[in-house]
Amino acid sequence: MIIAALLGADEFGFSTAPLIATGCIMMRACHLNTCPVGIATQNPELRKRFKGTPEHVVNYFVLVAEEMREIMATLGARTLDEIVGRTELLQADEAIDHWKARGVDLTRLFERPGQSEDAVLYGIEPQRTGHLDTHLDWSLLDDAAPAIERAEPVSLSSPVRNIDRCVGGILSSRVATHQGREGLPDGTLRVSFTGSAGQSFGGWLMPGIEFHLVGDANDYTGKGLSGGTVSVRPSPEATFVAEEQQIIGNTCLYGATKGKAFFRGRAGERFAVRNSGASAVVEGVGDHGCEYMTGGRVVVLGPVGRNFGAGMSGGLAFVHDEHGRFREYVNPTMLDQLEDPDEADLIELRALIAEHGDRTGSTVAARLLADWEAAKTRFVKVYPTDYKRVLAQLAREEEAASAAATPTADAVAGTDSLSTEEQA
Repeated sequence: MIIAALLGADEFGFSTAPLIATGCIMMRACHLNTCPVGIATQNPELRKRFKGTPEHVVNYFVLVAEEMREIMATLGARTLDEIVGRTELLQADEAIDHWKARGVDLTRLFERPGQSEDAVLYGIEPQRTGHLDTHLDWSLLDDAAPAIERAEPVSLSSPVRNIDRCVGGILSSRVATHQGREGLPDGTLRVSFTGSAGQSFGGWLMPGIEFHLVGDANDYTGKGLSGGTVSVRPSPEATFVAEEQQIIGNTCLYGATKGKAFFRGRAGERFAVRNSGASAVVEGVGDHGCEYMTGGRVVVLGPVGRNFGAGMSGGLAFVHDEHGRFREYVNPTMLDQLEDPDEADLIELRALIAEHGDRTGSTVAARLLADWEAAKTRFVKVYPTDYKRVLAQLAREEEAASAAATPTADAVAGTDSLSTEEQA
C-alpha cells in the first residue's frame, strides 16, 4: 500500500487478505459448495464451521494501519496524503537479476509529468456521480407510472447512448417498491430503445419489464437480471452480418438470477458468468463462457472461445457445434460432462430458439428451425456432474414422497370390510 501510494494511489481495495482474516484457507473450491470453513457454501452443516467475526477484520486493518505508520515514519511523513505521488522516494531494486526483468526501464513510472513541485497530488475533490441526476430512467418514470404502480400495460420508446449506464436499475427499484419481489405480470412494461447502450444495460431488470434494443450494448448487459427480458439486435441499416459481429460486450448476464435474454450477434468474454437462473440465446461467445455458472439455460448458436464452462456446477448449456470442434474449446474438467440433448431438452431448446427468432429477427434461428431435424443433431449439451447428481436426488425424493402418499393394495383392500361411515 505504501508503494501504491508513492506511485499515486489514494484509495485501496482489499479482498483476499480480509477474507483470510475471517478464516479462509484458500482451498480454491468456492464454486463447489464444499468450503470446509463454511464461508463460500450454502450447506448448513459446513456453515456451522464458520468462526469468523467482524473483530477479526477490524484487527487486520488496525495492524495494517500500524505497520503503514511505521513505514511512513521512516520517510518523515505523518499522514498518507503526504506521500501520495512522491515517486522520488522510490528506487528501482538493482538486486533483481532475472532474464524477464533485463532491459526494463522504470524511469517513466517514477516521472511526475507536467506538475509543479507544489502541486497537490492526493484527492481533494469528491467523487463525481456520473450524471446520476440525469439518468435515463428518470425520464421514463412518469410515463411508466401506470405500469409500475397499477400493473397496467405500457409501451415506451427512447434513444439510448453509451453514457447511459445501468438503464433499468431505477425502474426496477420502483417496481420492487410498489409490487414487491414478484414484480409485474409478463409484458406489462415494454421499452424499445435505439442506439448504443452503456454498461449494465438492463441491470437487475425485474419481472414484467421488457427491454428491446436496436443497436448494440456495452459490458455487463443484463447484469443481475432478476426476471425481466432483454433483447438486442443490430440496426436494419447495419452493413455487417449480425452473427459474425459482437453485439454486446464482456461479462454479460453476470450474476443473473431469473429472466430471459436474446442477442442477435456475438457476446464478448465471460458470457453468463455466475448465471444462476436466467435463460439466454446468443450467436457466439468469447473466452470463458458460462464460467462458474450454477443455474439457468444458455444456448449458443455460433462459435465459442476457449475455456468454456470452467467451474460450471449447475444449469445447462447447449452449443450448436456445427463444425464438430467444441471439445477443443471446453474446459478440460468438463470433457466428461458433455452429452447429446434428450427429447425434453430438444423441446425446450427449440422453444428458446423460436423465441429468439421472434424477438430479434435472427436469420440463424430461422435457418436452424427450417431444418430442425438436421440442426438438432449438432447440439452438444453441457451437463455438470454436480447438477446431475442434485436432479437425481430430487427425483428420488419426489418418487419416495409420491409412493408414501399412495395407499398400498393391502390398505385399499382392508377398507372393503368397513362400513361406509367407517371408510369415510
